[in-house]
Amino acid sequence: MEKDELERLVGGRLRLSFEDIFNHPRISEARRDYISGFLNVYEGDPFLVRLLLEAGRFLVFHSAAVLEAAQDLSRRETWFTVAALKRQLGMFGYASARQVDHLLARLCEVGFITRSRSPDDKRVQLLATTDKLRSHHTRWLAAHYVPLARLYPEHDYRPVLSQHRDFHLIHCRSCLPFTAIGARSMMTLPDTLLFFAHAAGPLIQNAILKSAMDAGDPRASISYLDVADRFGVSRTYIRNLMSSAQSAGLVRIVGSGGRHIEILPRHWESYDRGLAVGMYLHDAVNLVAMRAWTLQQQGEVRQMAS
Repeated sequence: MEKDELERLVGGRLRLSFEDIFNHPRISEARRDYISGFLNVYEGDPFLVRLLLEAGRFLVFHSAAVLEAAQDLSRRETWFTVAALKRQLGMFGYASARQVDHLLARLCEVGFITRSRSPDDKRVQLLATTDKLRSHHTRWLAAHYVPLARLYPEHDYRPVLSQHRDFHLIHCRSCLPFTAIGARSMMTLPDTLLFFAHAAGPLIQNAILKSAMDAGDPRASISYLDVADRFGVSRTYIRNLMSSAQSAGLVRIVGSGGRHIEILPRHWESYDRGLAVGMYLHDAVNLVAMRAWTLQQQGEVRQMAS
């Protein structure tokens, strides 16, 4: 899992290995915590779900937050522009240039991103996130640290879990150098990509896995059609996605009319692998962010004392 590169970015030894996370005896508890936390970010917010369905991917929100946090207006190469966003998303292979343009228009329309002309170059449009996007991303990021806190309570994840806005900015700024390794790591997770390649795919995946976990039997037959009503997609769309998942060996469609599925062992294993990759990378970023956060806190204390 590119340990040497991660340690270079962190500036020291990692405190967790991918193998330790993936093989942790409480990985299923971490999975449950993550799925519940992730769904809680979106449950009860049909507007946000519709926005994801219409015009975007989860990575767009993350990329926007990271690029803005890392921006230094005195350095043109760091400006948060349409071109910068396209380059960032291009690393993950998700959005064409036309898709990004459509997405930005929609996000500006609903008040998640604004555009303005650069005071230094009127030909360049600078992008900026709004409080609506930052509030969502702060909650989204906290949900990704819940499983780490479950497995490693001895580590300090309090600033991100408490959704502290100043720490959120530091964390996003710290993320930028990790983008390339994050993209390469995602490419090693074909089952995860299957769902990410579909509108609302991660929401649907987490919802069906939660239903199976709630049933108390990992091989229980569960209905998946109610997911269509929850997330505003058609039942045909859900059926097609489940058919693709069945072809990939992740689920088995069962029952009269194909209205139920069984989650197959490969799905649980691949999901836990993707979860462990995410925790591995997030913990590395947190080491960098916490170091910067501590220095900032110490500086504020000295300033108050002087």
